[in-house]
Amino acid sequence: MSILELLALTTVGFLASVLNVIAGGGSFLTLPLLIFFGLPAVEANGTNRLGIIAQNVGGVWGFHRHRVLDWGWALRASLPALAGAALGAWLALRVADQDFRRILATLMVVVTLWTLLDRGGRAAAALRRFPHQRLILATAFAVAGVYAGFVQAGVGFFVLALTTVAGLDLVRGNAVKLLVILLTTCLALALFAWAGKVDWVAGAALAVGSFAGSLLGVRLTVLKGHAWVQGVVTIAIVVFAVKLWLG
Repeated sequence: MSILELLALTTVGFLASVLNVIAGGGSFLTLPLLIFFGLPAVEANGTNRLGIIAQNVGGVWGFHRHRVLDWGWALRASLPALAGAALGAWLALRVADQDFRRILATLMVVVTLWTLLDRGGRAAAALRRFPHQRLILATAFAVAGVYAGFVQAGVGFFVLALTTVAGLDLVRGNAVKLLVILLTTCLALALFAWAGKVDWVAGAALAVGSFAGSLLGVRLTVLKGHAWVQGVVTIAIVVFAVKLWLG
């Protein structure tokens, strides 16, 4: 890649990272750019994980510094997600994803908008009354992990939906989201790298911008609070669900 292409990846990585920390869907900016610069789709999928890891390292550190990351909650959520991510990455190396994306686009609109607009917390209250709430959440995080391993783009919306149903506000939910995605992405990257599907130079350019963007994203999330983040997430959901459906 040329110097200009690498600078473009760094810049777009920065913007995508800010969006990912606040809401999600930043990979819908970086993946098409990687493909435009000549990477095959599977290799772009693998390379993009380097930027995701960098942004989530910065984001986790930032939320921890602001004392809004519940490490115990996040680690418990990450275990089933890791199992799902291994399956998702294995599938990504073997099957086409268009039909899978369209199913997930529908679920994104129905589930995520419902939970984010549930201002009275009715979903969280209903889950707390259910006798097997932990099993339901663990299963849901495993499904989110499958998607994270498979295509990554948009998975932040699903994790935010799950943390909202579990009763976390969007600031603390974002903190948990970043740790879950960091761990699942590390596992997925290892599998893509093992298969030789990572462009390390392009990924490094993405990672530089992504780390810087994550610090700004954390600052905006903490300073602006739940209501502002909710507005950003709701708009992003609609835009990226349409993008998923149309391919």
